[in-house]
Amino acid sequence: MHADQLKLSSRKWMTAALTAFSQGPESYDFAVHHAGIAAEHLLKAFLATLHPALIVEARDFDSLLHATGHGAHASAPESRAKTIGLVEAHARVHKILRNQIPIDQRALAPVANARNGVAHSGIHELAEVQAVFTTCLRLIDPLLTELGITPETYWGRYTSLHDRLIEERVKAARVRLEARLARARAAFEQRYGQLTSKEREIVLATVTGRPLRYMDHDQARSCPACGSKGWLMGDTRIDATNEPVVVFTPYIFACSACDLDVESEEFWELGDLSDEIVLDESPENFYADWEPDLDLIPNEDETE
Repeated sequence: MHADQLKLSSRKWMTAALTAFSQGPESYDFAVHHAGIAAEHLLKAFLATLHPALIVEARDFDSLLHATGHGAHASAPESRAKTIGLVEAHARVHKILRNQIPIDQRALAPVANARNGVAHSGIHELAEVQAVFTTCLRLIDPLLTELGITPETYWGRYTSLHDRLIEERVKAARVRLEARLARARAAFEQRYGQLTSKEREIVLATVTGRPLRYMDHDQARSCPACGSKGWLMGDTRIDATNEPVVVFTPYIFACSACDLDVESEEFWELGDLSDEIVLDESPENFYADWEPDLDLIPNEDETE
């Protein structure tokens, strides 16, 4: 539960992962497994710097006692404390560092699947190894900044390998985005190219009137492919750093006029569209009708 110990452990696991990756396909199973552990430990290290209780299983009271400095009352030793796994650690950190971490829940899923596949059954998808491995690197980079760890200290002799893998991943994301934009422009022209300006205006007003998915919040924005009204969708939070404000963090853009749908790595290549937005509404008014999701609250029988 100690942040410094978790930082050191993460660096050791990542050094082993990079060593395995550099040895080629025969060691890729070790690479994805070790990189997943390195990412998990650094996520926990960040949470532990805020408070050790943030990395323990919420329902395990003995673990909470140890994390809050009251281990003398626990019925189990600290060595048996239960902590959260990779997916939950990422979810907790992502709530705090939404705009710094480019890896959302969907992008993390292949990492968790690959690590667990190796750990539990010795299986991993060879074709996805580089993508999974680089996802871990991109997840770790902003955490190093938050934790005050220099890249040279963490990546060591593999700094150049890290840089090359990141550069290749960013280029690939840009290529995929450009391909999506090209397909969307072609679809738009095929659908509406034969219409007059007035006819197109009437049709698009109907087609683009509502967002395609329900999320915490959405805002209309001009589509980068066809110029029609598309929709940014994502989550909101309260930023109380100065005067409390509601901040909208988008992570999906979708346009029903041309079928453009962008998220994950490609979304971060959309420029200003991926920026957080401060909403022009007070937190009291914005969340006036908010109610907790009762389906997520366990009843008494479930907690016993």
